[in-house]
Amino acid sequence: MLEKLTKAFGVSGMEDDVREIIENEIKNYCDEITTDSIGNLICFKKGTDDTNKKIMISAHMDEVGFIITEITNVGYLCFKSIGGIDPRVLISKKVIVGANRILGVIGAKPPHLEKEKSENAASFKDLYIDIGAKNMEEAKSVIGIGDYACFQSDYVEFGNNLIKSKALDDRIGCNILLELAKNTFPDDIYYTFTVQEEVGCRGAGVAAYGIEPDFAIIVEATTCSDIPGTDAHSFSTKLGNGAALSILDSGSYSNKELTNAMLDTANKHNIKVQFKQTTLGGNDASTIHVSGVGIKTAVISVPCRYIHSPSSVANKDDIKSCFDILYNFLKEAGSLSI
Repeated sequence: MLEKLTKAFGVSGMEDDVREIIENEIKNYCDEITTDSIGNLICFKKGTDDTNKKIMISAHMDEVGFIITEITNVGYLCFKSIGGIDPRVLISKKVIVGANRILGVIGAKPPHLEKEKSENAASFKDLYIDIGAKNMEEAKSVIGIGDYACFQSDYVEFGNNLIKSKALDDRIGCNILLELAKNTFPDDIYYTFTVQEEVGCRGAGVAAYGIEPDFAIIVEATTCSDIPGTDAHSFSTKLGNGAALSILDSGSYSNKELTNAMLDTANKHNIKVQFKQTTLGGNDASTIHVSGVGIKTAVISVPCRYIHSPSSVANKDDIKSCFDILYNFLKEAGSLSI
């Protein structure tokens, strides 16, 4: 299922294909499924207890990508990024463009043809997408201004239990929610698959306002910088060390009681867990925790190297760690005073 999810086209604002996959998979496990006005998929499953909590478990469906802004006379596509993408990872990468799913390759002028040598990395204004068109007219017959593009990247399992793919952020979280939904818990669970996280966490605030949960848990993929040239104390997370709990980031401050409860669950069940060591970045917690009169919110993430690239890398053991912590936490959440 994770492979199927990562292959889907789901740039922010165009999450339809991902939503359809998830709805078809989860419909047999939930009591009520709705899609709200902005496109969030909200799947409700009734708990077994009479005096139960209302819990929102959230993961975002969208991925980073591109929008076509111009088609040149000779048929190349100029573009801008949707979400945070480092242009250094783009040259020669394959992309899928538009509703017709046209294959393209991101190109740039070769260095030996540049009039002035520059040590700076290429910027988006220096890049274009080559779809093999011979001129503007041919390109316009299959692509339009405003069309979206996403990375084209195969899902590959390799090395010591690792996986490589595009869109692990946050199809990993979506997959974990799908697996959780196959189980029954004491509390009412709202499995919430949000839209437009990569462009400002827009969908999550709308969903939280409608659900009004007692508390929310965001299931994410997060940066992992355990690579050469990075001091250990500067690692955000480390691959293979389990799911990562957040304390503080650029958009939110996780609820201490909720975070500590998940930490206690991990320790009680001997599940690997770590804390995210940096405070940069953000996620759907930023809009959920200030929704309505305020919502207690916590974040648990799967470490992911080379995030927001066509070749993100995660460890299957960390994915299992994230699932196991959430599964056991939700089994016991009814007895917690949160």
